Amino acid sequence: MQPKSPFGLAPMAGFSDRAMRRLSRRYDCGWQITEMVSAKALVYHNKKTAGLLNTAGEEDPISVQIFGSEPAIMGQGAALAVAAGAQAIDINMGCPVPKVAGHGEGSGLLKNPDQAVAVARAVVNAVDVPVSVKIRLGWDKPLDDLEAFAAGLEAAGVSLITVHGRTRQAYYSGQADWAAIRRVVEAVTIPVYANGDVLTPADGPAILEATGAAGALVGRGALGRPWFFAQLAAAYAGDPIPPDPGPDDRADLILTHARLAIEDKGENIAMRELRKVLGHYVKGLPGAGHFRGQLAQVSSYAALKDLVATWQLLQAEA
Repeated sequence: MQPKSPFGLAPMAGFSDRAMRRLSRRYDCGWQITEMVSAKALVYHNKKTAGLLNTAGEEDPISVQIFGSEPAIMGQGAALAVAAGAQAIDINMGCPVPKVAGHGEGSGLLKNPDQAVAVARAVVNAVDVPVSVKIRLGWDKPLDDLEAFAAGLEAAGVSLITVHGRTRQAYYSGQADWAAIRRVVEAVTIPVYANGDVLTPADGPAILEATGAAGALVGRGALGRPWFFAQLAAAYAGDPIPPDPGPDDRADLILTHARLAIEDKGENIAMRELRKVLGHYVKGLPGAGHFRGQLAQVSSYAALKDLVATWQLLQAEA
């Protein structure tokens, strides 16, 4: 994996779909990971889940992320993902949501590090493509043997570890513990990516300096800001940081994002899912609250164009 930039797009269910990934690549986003896919659903041939595997025409490096807790099922799911075209697999050991973690999947695996390592080993043994793992620091507190856990994942054959510097119970509150990420970096010989609190261009080089990581994945900081990756790359290179786009450019990006989503999912599904996505593009600008309120009612691309045009007029008057 040799991305153009050390700053990549973190997997986010409901957000980091193919439309968001393709738009982020236009700003030289590095490594990307799909939304998480249930290994069990793959094994049982769930049609909706299969659609999440689509990375056709996307630029490498990109990994398909799977989740589950049973080693055999995870191995089978990974093999099916590779058969469907996945060039790399990422294992989710960080998702905090109850419907995942509460079943011992995602960050729930951190309650049983031995099982987590067994899952990693099963996936590595099932496929001939690189396998990475995304973890948190622990469940309700950082693992006492965090370094040993990371070393166990390396011994199982994973080629890269991403560490979100929070526990499961912290969700996204407080500050990410970058020092703990450094402990993982120093405990293994494989590359480690840092994750957590990259929200401004300056945070990019800062997290790499603080952790010693090979790169960083950006989640919440990239919502409605595909241009953020170009700003991070500039900050890392010591170049002038490109300004945020103005209202007209953001309007174009909103409509482009919608068209890409419709291309993949059809208008009905895409417009329904975009109601929680597109409002991030106008955050902090005049009329943002009204835009988001109206967006919740939008069900067609034509209606979205009208809403965006109205919002643009408001920006011109502000």
